[in-house]
Amino acid sequence: MERRTIEPRPGWQQTVEEQGLIYPLTLPERFEADRAAGLPVPDDAWVPYWDESAYYVFGLDEVEALEEVVGELHRMCLAAADHIVTADRFADLGITDPRVVRVVAEAWHRRAELPSLYGRFDLRYDGTGPAKLLEYNADTPTSLVEAASPQWFWMEERFPGADQWNSLHERLVDAWRRQAALLPPGSPLYFAHSSADVLGEDLMTVAYLKETAEQAGLDTAWLTVEEIGWDRLSGRFVDNGLRFIRSIFKLYPWEWLTTDRFAGHVLDTLDNGGGTGSTLWIEPAWKMLLSNKALLAVLWELFPDHPNLLPAHLDGPRGLASSTGYVAKPLLGREGAGVTVHPPGSAPAVRDEPCCYQQLAPLPDFDGNHVVLGAWTVGDEPAGLGIRESSGLITDEYARFLPHVIL
Repeated sequence: MERRTIEPRPGWQQTVEEQGLIYPLTLPERFEADRAAGLPVPDDAWVPYWDESAYYVFGLDEVEALEEVVGELHRMCLAAADHIVTADRFADLGITDPRVVRVVAEAWHRRAELPSLYGRFDLRYDGTGPAKLLEYNADTPTSLVEAASPQWFWMEERFPGADQWNSLHERLVDAWRRQAALLPPGSPLYFAHSSADVLGEDLMTVAYLKETAEQAGLDTAWLTVEEIGWDRLSGRFVDNGLRFIRSIFKLYPWEWLTTDRFAGHVLDTLDNGGGTGSTLWIEPAWKMLLSNKALLAVLWELFPDHPNLLPAHLDGPRGLASSTGYVAKPLLGREGAGVTVHPPGSAPAVRDEPCCYQQLAPLPDFDGNHVVLGAWTVGDEPAGLGIRESSGLITDEYARFLPHVIL
């Protein structure tokens, strides 16, 4: 694994926007409040999110080894999910509503009947030691568009004849095709994102997944989560044309879906396998077991000292505070929100909100850039790699995406 600098392509911004990455620039946090208040913001306030001034090189043997790691981690996560359900450890995940417990357990037991698409493992890897699992984003992972499309075309243009760990597009299309029979017949598969997304990342992720479904031959439709309606007469969810919504892919976390004002309707009408309800939601409800940071502690309990895991606990940092240091992660959250870093020697502190306390494993530093690998799964198979860099130890919404190549 090596980081190399390179001259960006002329007109790179227009190029990647045409390939679906309509958010190639990020507004740094220090300017965000001024911009929201209508105050003038300097032109150079925007910094690249898509960054092709450098790239990462891997050897084929490295990528093959990482694929094996991701496959094993995925199998371990499924075993952990089964343990959570069979041992009734939902409370450790903060899932205490009996109705939610019921639908998640039912979805897990009937998972063969429910379409499930993708996930992203965030890994610490520097090319010299075993990759370490930082977290698993299995419900609403983003950075898919840039991993699947623009970085592939970048490689073809800059390194023709080279290779890349990237079979995302083909595997997504194939996954839809294989699971088409699990969808309710006679109605389109809806795709929805929240209109609260102002940068366009969620919108383009959903648009891209909709495109892969169409390439698989599925009939699709589009709406925002806020446009989903409830028909009181029929007791069913409807679109903005009052048509029943039988199946829908949503880039909207289950923890929101089961707590907002329509949560009762979602739970009462859920098609959780076998066509017994009126609306099938994708990703399925059992993904709540894998998108929760408590999973990291359960994994450490079930597979202690596994070379690809970091020690993690739910009741506090324990001895991590005085030895290696630790990171406190809220059980639910996106883009590093609420994550705090505690170096070795810190006084052990238990947060008020439920957290997972994981051993501190500082991200590798490449020329002052802290890198995390986002290894994708589609179905149950490793499918590709996306790389993000940050200036600090936490990979947040201001991180940069860099392409990679196998040489």
